[in-house]
Amino acid sequence: MTEIVGVSFKRVGKIYFFDPGELRLSRGAAVIVETVRGIEFGRVQLPNRMVDDSKVVQPLKRVIREAAPEDISHEASNRKREADAFKICLAKIKEHKLDMKLIEVELTFDLTKVVFYFTADGRVDFRELVKDLASIFHMRIELRQIGVRDESKAMNGMGICGRALCCATFLADFQPVSIKMAKEQGLSLNPTKISGICGRLMCCLKYEEETYEELNRNLPNPGDVIRTPDGKGEVISVNVLRQLVKAAVRRRDSDDPIIGSYSVGAVTIVSRARVPEVPAPAEAEEVSELKSILD
Repeated sequence: MTEIVGVSFKRVGKIYFFDPGELRLSRGAAVIVETVRGIEFGRVQLPNRMVDDSKVVQPLKRVIREAAPEDISHEASNRKREADAFKICLAKIKEHKLDMKLIEVELTFDLTKVVFYFTADGRVDFRELVKDLASIFHMRIELRQIGVRDESKAMNGMGICGRALCCATFLADFQPVSIKMAKEQGLSLNPTKISGICGRLMCCLKYEEETYEELNRNLPNPGDVIRTPDGKGEVISVNVLRQLVKAAVRRRDSDDPIIGSYSVGAVTIVSRARVPEVPAPAEAEEVSELKSILD
């Protein structure tokens, strides 16, 4: 077992493990640590605790010290410098006529490196831009291209649910999201209804996926032939959350089928419907459009 503290460097960012040494740090405490990028200012998200050695990447860097008032003041000053650097970089991008969108600027705590985050449709030749920026800031310059999800996380905003974006409030890492999740949850395949403001499938499709997978294992599919207390019938639809099956059943004492609703425990699958190899034209078009979102 190894004692660690978890530190993040952004308001909603990944948590990194550090060796606290003799320090006893509470959640929210400001600390100065050494990273691969240099000396950084961070906030403790996980107080002192013991974790399994398999969860720690050795060698574990130590927390240099708990931040003093002058460190906190210096960090606030760096935030102002970032705003100025953003304006300067925007002007230089315009001057060089580069097809790129500047999103965010980060300065390391010790002012040895500045990172400019941007988005672009393709590769950008920014060598001349780097030279100009280096002559202005006199520190190491890094330009890093990010994706549309990272852009939304940095810019923040409101989702179609009316709440602040998950990625900007509590999601530290992006999880893979697929069309299959939308299908299993019975959602429309209309891209405008299941895509976030980043243009990708909404992250929240992942939240209940395991539950829907478990519930769907017990249910027949529309078109399956099942045996019910009233006789054999064909499944019309299913209610995943209520675990109900709606079916057209032909009763033994009547030629006219009845529409009944049955709990999944009261039915038995007799035969599975044949799944078409090629989706219907309308669905194929929607799936094709969704795939383009994922590319």
